[in-house]
Amino acid sequence: MQAVFSFWSKPFTAYKGRIWATPFHHLLSWGLSVRLAKQHFDKVLLITDKPGKALLVDRLGLAFDEVSEDLQQFQNVDPGWWAFGKLVAYSMQTQPFCHIDNDVFLWKPLPAALLSAPVFTQCPEYFHTAWEWSGPAYVEQAFQDQALELPVEWTWARSLHSDRFSEDNCGIMGGTDIQFLQYFSRLAMDLVTNPTSMPAWDRFPEKEGFNMIVEQFLLNACVRYHRAHPQSPFSRVKMEYLFPSFEQAYEEDRAARVGFTHLLGDAKSHPAIMKRLEERMRWESPDFYRHCTRLHSSGYATA
Repeated sequence: MQAVFSFWSKPFTAYKGRIWATPFHHLLSWGLSVRLAKQHFDKVLLITDKPGKALLVDRLGLAFDEVSEDLQQFQNVDPGWWAFGKLVAYSMQTQPFCHIDNDVFLWKPLPAALLSAPVFTQCPEYFHTAWEWSGPAYVEQAFQDQALELPVEWTWARSLHSDRFSEDNCGIMGGTDIQFLQYFSRLAMDLVTNPTSMPAWDRFPEKEGFNMIVEQFLLNACVRYHRAHPQSPFSRVKMEYLFPSFEQAYEEDRAARVGFTHLLGDAKSHPAIMKRLEERMRWESPDFYRHCTRLHSSGYATA
């Protein structure tokens, strides 16, 4: 199986890069995540754009087996959709894959049973409410006001529970059912870029939280919808998880046994965590650590 990384520089340059303590720590994270992935996968691919390649390959020197600049063609997409680059990367795959976010570190190989599943993700998230921050109910109201339809998988999943919804954490995401994964990712891409949907999305100048809805909720809805409809060509699709719950994914002892770390949200700027990242990378590769230091000092650590 191959590992896939993606980096769309447009949202990162616009605002997403500020979630890291410094550009230096962003580079360290890339170096460590890719270094570990290369120990566990036959091939490691990068889907990016021209500035992304210039940063990660030309300047940082990360050794990917294949590099695509296909994200360059999406410069007109709203950078608020920071997960769009991931969706494009999913849609491009033609063989079983595991997409890895660059804030995920695989200290051990992922279980073979997980990698052989039709679809897999990090863990399920069952605790969300429909009207929480950037919840699906806001999207439904916006589309209804414009007399627009949402995907059938979305409306079916939401009809089961009007006040709650489930999604799947995509710190890692992949599988062997390539046709389904292409279907889902292209459905999600169309949902946010189709001109007919723009009047609804324009209601939300801030799209941060809706990225998880379009990626993680829609994925969960697609799997459940097609499994529940025997006539669907994807009726045999099945989701497997590295962890059985979000809470267990972040239990330190359990995560250590699995050999998995995912730096969510504010963890990317937490001083103690960033210190540990520095120490680990200095131990893993002193030369790479010094190279990152030089790039940061010279101002070449950003896309």
